[in-house]
Amino acid sequence: MPEVGGRGALLRLLRDGRPRTRAELSAETGLARSTVADRVESLLAAGLLRHADKAGSTGGRPPGMFAFNPGARVVLAVDIGATHVKLAVADLGGTIVAERETPLDIAAGPERILDHVSETGPALLTEAGRAAKDLLGVGVGLPGPVEHASGRPVNPPIMPGWNGFDVPGHLRRRLDTALALVDNDVNLMAIGEHRAHWPEAPDLMFVKVATGIGAGLIGDGRLHRGSRGAAGDLGHVRVPHGAEMPCRCGNVGCLEAVASGAAVAAKLTSLGVPARTSADVVDLARGGSVAAIRSLRQAGRDIGEALATAVSLLNPSVIVVGGALSQAGEHLIAGVREIVYQRSLPLATEDLRIVQSRAGARAGVLGAAAMVIDHALSPSRLDTVP
Repeated sequence: MPEVGGRGALLRLLRDGRPRTRAELSAETGLARSTVADRVESLLAAGLLRHADKAGSTGGRPPGMFAFNPGARVVLAVDIGATHVKLAVADLGGTIVAERETPLDIAAGPERILDHVSETGPALLTEAGRAAKDLLGVGVGLPGPVEHASGRPVNPPIMPGWNGFDVPGHLRRRLDTALALVDNDVNLMAIGEHRAHWPEAPDLMFVKVATGIGAGLIGDGRLHRGSRGAAGDLGHVRVPHGAEMPCRCGNVGCLEAVASGAAVAAKLTSLGVPARTSADVVDLARGGSVAAIRSLRQAGRDIGEALATAVSLLNPSVIVVGGALSQAGEHLIAGVREIVYQRSLPLATEDLRIVQSRAGARAGVLGAAAMVIDHALSPSRLDTVP
């Protein structure tokens, strides 16, 4: 159990970045100055605090000030998509200091993908000017359902060979780190987007539209995973325009089967406009293809059908649309807005904003870094781990 008023609670206070004196820390925590002094010395010894500029004094020696030291350690953040692997090194403040992206097909299997992570991670640490001993832990986002407690994928539809694979165990062994956490990629994108750009919005939905479709849910400032980690599986909601379109999940009429990047590309190809990936669709739309623009607008409407129900149930203040297909500009989001504002009650949409992702391609690694940092520096862990 974390110690009441332990060093973890003190560090949580200082993680806002504002330097404080011992007296200020004592006043804010209600702890005795001697207790605060002990906690501060312990955190200084661990490198998690640093001496800041001295506070002003009305006479005598000015009191010392202490601040969070984000450079004490670093984390490795990994965003694994259907066709790419993005790695980043971030400091304890969540600032990315080095990053690298490689095209890789998730169907290559867990060993191939995770070995790439294990080989590239140390090189990226070196690029960031950090040593292996500086690595606090690794966070990974996967494009499929994940049992968060174990970090194992659960029947992921686009990840052959990954079901039940011990992803955190594999990475702990290969990277020689005690901490490896894994979650669904859209959950981490929601965390990354929320922390970096919408901290004032406690209720947010992040919708990823790429090879597949998924959503991450932030409620009251915290990620909602659901009882088994399946919350936000928007792509497999049945939609009116789905008809009997087969989905790779085994059902028919799923949103993903009609509005994902793969679905839009297939539709365009059937119309005589060759497209294979989400990036192809985006390029066509940016190039002025009428067929691509119309298809994106309709995909947005289909997504809006599913989101209108979610808006009524969850009442978010912000819906962020990200993923490769969102990079086509306003065409997709305009379709989403059209249906959501039309179908949802005015009370639920009065202050609702539907916007394009500001974090863009970095959302996943920002969220993966935040997941590891929050876990490692939580009072429950910091007060029980030497």
